[in-house]
Amino acid sequence: MGLGPRSPHKARRRLPAGGKRGRGAKGPGRPSSGRQRQLGPPGVGRSEPALDPHPHLSPEALGYFRRALSALKEAPEAGEERELMVHNVLKEAEAQALALATNRTGSEMLQELLGFSPLKPLCRVLATLRSNLHLVACHRCGVHVLQSALLQLPRLLGSRVEEEVEVGEDGKDPPSETLEELVLGLASEVCDDFLIYCGDTHGSFVVRTLMQMLGGTLLESERARHRGSQSPEAQRAPTRECKPTDFEVPESFLNCLQDLCSCFLKDIAVFITDKISSFCFQVALQILHRKLPQFCAHLCNAVIDYLSNRNSSADGSPLLLFLQDQTSSRLLEQVLLVLDPPRLQSLFEDHFQGRLQTLAAHPIANFPLQRLLDAVTTPELLSPVFEELSPALEAVLAQGHPGVVIALVGACRRVGTHQAQVLQLLLEAFHCAEPPSRQVACVPLFATLMTYEVYYGLLEEEGAVPAEHQVEMGTTRALGEVTVLGSLLLQHLLHFSTPALILRSLGALTGPQLLSLAQSPAGSHVLDAILTSPSVTRKQRRRVLKTLKGQYVALACSRHGSRVLDAIWGGAALGARKEIAAELGERNQELIRDPFGHHVARNVALTTFLKRREAWEQQQGAIAKRRRVLNSILED
Repeated sequence: MGLGPRSPHKARRRLPAGGKRGRGAKGPGRPSSGRQRQLGPPGVGRSEPALDPHPHLSPEALGYFRRALSALKEAPEAGEERELMVHNVLKEAEAQALALATNRTGSEMLQELLGFSPLKPLCRVLATLRSNLHLVACHRCGVHVLQSALLQLPRLLGSRVEEEVEVGEDGKDPPSETLEELVLGLASEVCDDFLIYCGDTHGSFVVRTLMQMLGGTLLESERARHRGSQSPEAQRAPTRECKPTDFEVPESFLNCLQDLCSCFLKDIAVFITDKISSFCFQVALQILHRKLPQFCAHLCNAVIDYLSNRNSSADGSPLLLFLQDQTSSRLLEQVLLVLDPPRLQSLFEDHFQGRLQTLAAHPIANFPLQRLLDAVTTPELLSPVFEELSPALEAVLAQGHPGVVIALVGACRRVGTHQAQVLQLLLEAFHCAEPPSRQVACVPLFATLMTYEVYYGLLEEEGAVPAEHQVEMGTTRALGEVTVLGSLLLQHLLHFSTPALILRSLGALTGPQLLSLAQSPAGSHVLDAILTSPSVTRKQRRRVLKTLKGQYVALACSRHGSRVLDAIWGGAALGARKEIAAELGERNQELIRDPFGHHVARNVALTTFLKRREAWEQQQGAIAKRRRVLNSILED
């Protein structure tokens, strides 16, 4: 299927900048806004024309392709019969490519058919689509077919062209252009009307996909980032961990990519301020940063220079106005993420320094500030940033912008400085620094992003001496709902060089509380951090995880808990594995009937454990030995 969603609304929701934090989501965060007045020249299309010039697809043809696609799915994956079937179906599809592409049902089937296509049939289909490029690229269905055709490049690019030349029924040779030539030709046509394609709701998807193919980089945010099914908080959470996929492309593609991206400079004002066109610029920066870093720096400098020379704001920095703008701030975020450290330092000193608290409080500008913090990699930059932001941590949290605090903590983790200071500031912000007995309750507070009084429902008068923490109160209260950002905060803290306080607080949780953490979609990743952090020793890890004894069956029968249990099992010694298997074995039938538990039972080899204990121990001993050998190789 194609990359893009089926409506302009979804198209805006799933693009790279929105994927960072989902600013269109309801709830706290950047407010949504309606469609802005477009700044492109007259004729820049935003929707399909009233007339419907594309050919009609008959019901008979639609039925044929539906049956053919079903037969292909059921046919063996390899063999002469399948190859012949693919050849015949694609030959019919080639003859009606335009009609299929512009029909909703037909376009979906053609997208699937292209996934089966060998090199030459794909070239012929792509040539047909290219001959009607504007109609297909700016059509709500055709755009997905064109994207699907382009996305076959990683699979087919460089494939050996068949030596035998097929002759068509009319006696003429098939299109002689190679796949490389077809893509370069398509890029040339897009370049001629670059502003029109980038500014069109559907055409912009084609431009972004084309740039990825030319750069040999498939971005995760453009592949399958359906934001609509996620909660607003999850949408606002960073997605920087999603790594792009690289593939080999000819040198001509990279040259063409640079030529195509040079078009941004001709109308830079439009690409900075227009919502839809800006998405293309953002994707271009991500790809160029990986493949053509010098040209990426050139484009970034052009953006900064342009914005810096606009009318000054009240405090003298023209860039601040654009940091507070719904559209241009998105592009600036991407610029901040791809700048090299010296240029980032210079940008901070010229435009950000002295204004960080103002930006942190702004409903829009706090997002570019988060990206600035994400980009910090040197102590020289972190020190002035930390000095300016640290006094305002509690105020920033109270304003509903916890992402700024999490980004600052992440910068401290990455750079390795100010870790003890930021932890102390967090304890103070969550009202659990004093008296010291409250510090043991920090993990539930951080996980839920609640202060001590709010979490435990206390009513304390302003100025009153904070009450001591009561152990009974902490153990009897069920764990609150773990937030995505709270989980990220705990993960960062567990990767600090000294996570002793966080581990002590985790160790104070009861079995049911730690189980709730492990079963939570967000909280389960806190357990992952305990298992993977190099700062957590084996002894500390055992001390925390022993609380889960007696909870293994409930853990195994949970969607997220079963994954945590698998991770615990993977790192457990033979003695610990025996304990886990023995506890699970007491309720073997319950596990087997559970949709998640039966996978755990299989991974643990529970049937073997219950019936042939000696063979199970030998098997587990061999697995442990292989793991030790592998670890020693990796360490070397």
